[in-house]
Amino acid sequence: MPEISRFFGIVIAMFHDEHNPPHFHVRYNEYQAEIHIQTLSLLAGKLPPRVLGLVMEWASIHQEELLMDWELARKRTELKRIIPLE
Repeated sequence: MPEISRFFGIVIAMFHDEHNPPHFHVRYNEYQAEIHIQTLSLLAGKLPPRVLGLVMEWASIHQEELLMDWELARKRTELKRIIPLE
């Protein structure tokens, strides 16, 4: 699973040739989740509230870049790194 960003121990990744709807994967310690890119809603999994808030803040800033990476992933091409939350 190609990693596209990492911040505060949170890993953001996307699989190549993934199923719809457009989403990304989040790993934090023992937690895992999938986040819908367009609606910024939790599709699956669970994250601590503070971590979920950080992920949503980051995703709202980088929504357009996430959608571009989604298209690259669907084409099985190299994904672009996205600036982490600071």
